Amino acid sequence: MNSMQMKRREFLQTTATFSLAAASGVFCRQAFAAQAIDMRIGASDLRVLPVLTYNITQRQQARSWRPWGDVQTEDAVKDELARIQSEVTNLSNTAEFGLKIAKPEKVSTAQQAAALDVSNADALLVYASGGGTEVLDALAGLKKPMVIFVRERSGPYYLWHEIVDSRFIRSHTDAPKQTNASLEDVVVDDQAEVLWRLRALYGLKNTIGRRIICVGGPSGWSCPEAPDRARQRFQIDMITVQIPEVNALIEAARKDPAAVEKSKTQAHEYMSARGVTSEISEQAVAEAFLLKNIFHDLMVKHNACAVTTNGCMGSYAGIMPCLTLTLTNDDGYMAYCEADFVNIPAGILMHYISGRPTYFCNPTFPHNGRMLFAHCTAPRRMDGSRLEPVTLVTHYESDHGAATHVHFRRGQLVTVIKPDFEAKHWLAITGRVVDSPVLATCRAQIEIALDPDTQDVIRNMRGFHCQIAYDDWTREVAYAAKKVGIDVQLLPKKA
Repeated sequence: MNSMQMKRREFLQTTATFSLAAASGVFCRQAFAAQAIDMRIGASDLRVLPVLTYNITQRQQARSWRPWGDVQTEDAVKDELARIQSEVTNLSNTAEFGLKIAKPEKVSTAQQAAALDVSNADALLVYASGGGTEVLDALAGLKKPMVIFVRERSGPYYLWHEIVDSRFIRSHTDAPKQTNASLEDVVVDDQAEVLWRLRALYGLKNTIGRRIICVGGPSGWSCPEAPDRARQRFQIDMITVQIPEVNALIEAARKDPAAVEKSKTQAHEYMSARGVTSEISEQAVAEAFLLKNIFHDLMVKHNACAVTTNGCMGSYAGIMPCLTLTLTNDDGYMAYCEADFVNIPAGILMHYISGRPTYFCNPTFPHNGRMLFAHCTAPRRMDGSRLEPVTLVTHYESDHGAATHVHFRRGQLVTVIKPDFEAKHWLAITGRVVDSPVLATCRAQIEIALDPDTQDVIRNMRGFHCQIAYDDWTREVAYAAKKVGIDVQLLPKKA
């Protein structure tokens, strides 16, 4: 089990907190109000090693002896290390995700670079002040993701501001040659540009090897190869729990007075909370909570913090899991319908990048600058804190059970990720919520005014299911996905 996986005690603590809140009668005030909760359950900090590359020069008579750059003396190196320490401390304090940055190291030779201890580092933050190409090549040889920072005006001038592309990335040719770094890894002056790249690497770290409970086994929407591709790209660890086992757990829970009373209390508190209206019975909501508690127990048992459901259109012992998945996402875990591993890796990645739940949904055909998405499992805590208003309804296709018609925030900027079937090309677009209509579709409907041109979106659609998150995470998703060989197409905004 790698360190990224959810620790059992963390699950027990979270489950105990929710149980205690329900039992004490404060569940609706605490668990279902706007609040700061952990929306990145199971995540591990991104550990970063800053490295200053430099060279000390000596004046020589009547010949060129000095390359570009200000950091060429021992005093200048000392001052620059102090400046770097101040900057990375500020990065750590600014980051809203788990970020641990070590004390900066300095290297002036390839041998020093190759000898760096990177066993506790997930990524290198290279302050490329000076030094030869062989120094950066040696750092690349450590096989850690690299963010390369060069200064023009944020401090002493750096040599590699001039030559990072021609000498290091392109290796004196016209095409990129460096395999462990790219032009996207280079930042000039702007610490905010460093931070979002580290956020992307944090999301990727916490996606790689992620364990997920697959009720009914893993699958892929019209793509049997999808689970294997998710394993190849992201090493997703899929734990199958068969449907008969879940059905048996449900039937046992229905015979357990404590489990039944707990789910009834949770349902009553949920339905009594501000912003909730209902067109269904409290019993249907209680059944959704009953299944939610079973899913939490399964995640604890298997040391996972994500769950997906296969074969759910036929229900699990009479329970449609729609509201259950909503509740699980709103608790900070990850929950996806249909066990579609064409799409699930994108959801996990954007979840950890954004610190928000992602909405797994069906797309429709774009027209007139708008696009409708719908499913029966939309999260409510879409901004990571506040629960959006909701109308509780049945699952659409069966007209049974409990699902959500979420009233998404109008005017809200959103990211839409649309993965392809082959796990090679994802489409990333942004837009703003213009409506949550009530049409004869899956219940949670979100209509988005597209930022790109409608025809550009139509021409570049691949795959089927989409993931939606509040705010713009396109650059982070694209940066992270490229590290595992997936090209993310970012469509330009229409003029």
